[in-house]
Amino acid sequence: MKPIVVSVVGPTAVGKSNLAIEIAKEYNGEVISGDSMQIYRKMDIGTAKVAEHEMNGVRHHLIDIKEPYEGFSVAEFQQRVRALIKDITDRGRLPVIVGGTGLYIQATLYDYNFSNDKRDELVIDKLEKEAEELGMDALYKRLVSIDPKQAEKVHPNNKRRVLRALEVYETTGKTLSDYKEDQKEESAFRPILIGLEMDRSQLYKRINDRVDLMLNQGLLAEVYSLYDEGLEGCQSMKAIGYKEFIPYFKGEYSYERAVELLKRNSRRYAKRQFTYFKNKLNVHWYSMNLMEKNDKIENILQELAGMLEES
Repeated sequence: MKPIVVSVVGPTAVGKSNLAIEIAKEYNGEVISGDSMQIYRKMDIGTAKVAEHEMNGVRHHLIDIKEPYEGFSVAEFQQRVRALIKDITDRGRLPVIVGGTGLYIQATLYDYNFSNDKRDELVIDKLEKEAEELGMDALYKRLVSIDPKQAEKVHPNNKRRVLRALEVYETTGKTLSDYKEDQKEESAFRPILIGLEMDRSQLYKRINDRVDLMLNQGLLAEVYSLYDEGLEGCQSMKAIGYKEFIPYFKGEYSYERAVELLKRNSRRYAKRQFTYFKNKLNVHWYSMNLMEKNDKIENILQELAGMLEES
């Protein structure tokens, strides 16, 4: 029989971690982080990483497993989490994935395959040189002609994603859109997805307040420490909460501007997260009114009991 996997999803700052811990406590579970940035050590405040005292004795996985200079991919996440699901299930416990990185969770729960072929360094080098010589506008126009669906999802100045889409096409002869359309909506698991949503104005206030709290907790010092180690160009430092302060350290804009951008980018990210989960996955949604938070959690736990029995 396929193992049951519960996933708690939704936008940032909506209360996912707390609910996941309550589910794990109620149903003999262990929590797997589905956040693409909480994997990094030394990046605690900016990722809103759950502290040990907040775990309430619940075992957590995939937190602090990488150094900030290391890379991480969807494929590696898929492999690691599927192994964890097997291990947790074999021990008679319930796997509970929590996070807001939609593609990571979708790739883990469903039949989302990745090419085993090694990347072609010659193609990568060629595209990098073309980007320097011709400019990103020319390469983006090429992507539009080759894969218009993917081009709609990528900002013209997002060099990494534009080049990756072109690389896939030049290496395999298939577009990224072709690969995504080939993905099957089958699963090796019995997934139950619990989604948390909130009135937008209320959520945005929580996001702004969370940024202020992070700053009071020492976010600026955390980011500067990583910057001072020479990690500016690393994948980890592209994360919201970190990238906004690099230009400030370089004197390119003010501290106030950095904070303003951090809050804005966090709100935009929350909107993208919600849209992804709404469009891509079959989620049971619950509206989280802060005045009724405890009642809502109790209601979710009760309804989850029925879902677990049906599964």
